[in-house]
Amino acid sequence: MKKMEKPRKPLIFYYAIVLVVMILLNTFLFPRLMGQEVTQVDYGTFLTMLADREVAVAQVEQDMIYFTDTAETPGVYATSAFNDPELVNRLWESGCRFAEVKPREMNPVLSFLLTFILPIAVFVVIGQLMSRALMKRMGGSMGGPMQFGKSSAKVYIASETGIKFTDVAGEDEAKENLMEVVDFLHNPQKYQEIGAKMPKGVLLVGPPGTGKTLLAKAVAGEAEVPFFSISGSEFVEMFVGMGANKVRDLFRQANEKAPCIVFIDEIDTIGKKRGGAGSGSNDEREQTLNQLLTEMDGFEGSKGVVILAATNRPETLDPALLRPGRFDRRVPVELPDLKGREAILKVHAAKVKIGEDVDFNAIARAASGASGAELANMVNEAALRAVRQGRKFVTQADLQESIEVVIAGYQKKNKILTDHERLVVSYHEIGHALVAALQTHSAPVAKITIIPRTSGALGYTMQVEQEERNLMSREELENQIATLTGGRAAEELAFHSITTGASNDIEKATKVARAMVARYGMTEDFDMVALETVTDQYMGGDASLACAPETSARIDQMVVDIVKDQHEKARKLLRDNEGKLHELSKYLCEKETITGEEFMHILEKKD
Repeated sequence: MKKMEKPRKPLIFYYAIVLVVMILLNTFLFPRLMGQEVTQVDYGTFLTMLADREVAVAQVEQDMIYFTDTAETPGVYATSAFNDPELVNRLWESGCRFAEVKPREMNPVLSFLLTFILPIAVFVVIGQLMSRALMKRMGGSMGGPMQFGKSSAKVYIASETGIKFTDVAGEDEAKENLMEVVDFLHNPQKYQEIGAKMPKGVLLVGPPGTGKTLLAKAVAGEAEVPFFSISGSEFVEMFVGMGANKVRDLFRQANEKAPCIVFIDEIDTIGKKRGGAGSGSNDEREQTLNQLLTEMDGFEGSKGVVILAATNRPETLDPALLRPGRFDRRVPVELPDLKGREAILKVHAAKVKIGEDVDFNAIARAASGASGAELANMVNEAALRAVRQGRKFVTQADLQESIEVVIAGYQKKNKILTDHERLVVSYHEIGHALVAALQTHSAPVAKITIIPRTSGALGYTMQVEQEERNLMSREELENQIATLTGGRAAEELAFHSITTGASNDIEKATKVARAMVARYGMTEDFDMVALETVTDQYMGGDASLACAPETSARIDQMVVDIVKDQHEKARKLLRDNEGKLHELSKYLCEKETITGEEFMHILEKKD
């Protein structure tokens, strides 16, 4: 767990520290060092102490009398001299000794050091502490004037990473590509003998959470070499030229510790395409990129320095960065398939106590499209649920619920629906499930619930494919749209009214229909013509039309026609099975959550 940072003190706090330190020095230290302290007393007190034989040593001068007491640690006293002829006799009778008592003045050199040099030194030390505190407050990792331009890369040794390829599951192709890098670091002479050169740089591309950083650490762990890790954002500085200096320092350290691995995460931060005037270019970022290009050209791969980088947006990288001789190899780290998801679940499940009833294959099928990070989160959520319910191990129900938590959020128990709203949501969700079940190519229904979730959903229908699907036919996409419109169709049929509950369904149906027309070429009018381009495919895949306005209008009309046709098909399916619609909806409204088995039992039951 990350240590919580204490709130930063205001600047006046440090000034107060300086003031207190100087007061303490002047009050206690300097007087002791500069000489004994002399206590002024009146003449009567002196005579009383003399009569009580409390005066040990006395020094009589013309104007002042200096004396000490008989204490174990004698104090020095002074009093004004009076015309007292009997003073000497009284001193003699009291047993007092006559000697020098007046404190001598301190050596001038020592006095100068204490009164002038020492306060300046104190101020300098405290000033340095204050400047470092201010530097940290400004957000810099510079630490001092000598740290400007120093690389802030974290250096790990093999024993610290502790990560091997066995800790990475679901990315067999990526591991196979990277094993060659590991073999080169272990046996470079094998490649040198034949004249082969290892790639200087390996670029890991893929969606967030697929394990790009984990793979890089696994390479370092397998090769047992130092591992430099730095984020692309750490090269971005407020001072011009500092980013380039950090790049130089990073490669200097890497060359000193060769063989080693340098990992730059989110390299698109500094590696974006350079543009001309008016493109919003950043001089500091471009200088940093130019320095990175220069450094990658300046070292030989035979030294054993391998550059690994990761990005979610490879299309934004500068072409000069991707040419052979820099990042020679691109390794895709895609979302895991069914087998990969099952393997990832088993890797993370090995760290928690799992019950005997857990079927990882069923969980993997239900978690279609999940990344490695999401699967790890599912296992952790399942373990937390088991603890909340007082169990010592994770069950199948825990893992199934964790999928719903990651997909739809936690159950919103304080969300209260009216009886009418509960009934509307029940009809809506049964409409989805019924249309899906009545179509040939739709995924079977696994669970239906009307319990609100923190994601904003008032209910949802979970469908689980029996096997991994890589291709979708036109008929299957149309069935998918019909299933999405089934909720609204059920509301229309049961209440002769519509609600706002279908907003997300409308968005998804429109997206699928538009992709059929503009991207997949599933219309006779446009045939196999790409009418839209997709950018940031690993970050959601934003699509933009690349056609004339007249064509765009025709696309819009085709999208409307496709959705309307499937909406009418959903209405017809529900009208033909209206009795089952009412029966299932009332049953769901009563139970709140039903399984796929319960749903199919009622559906297949003869009236």
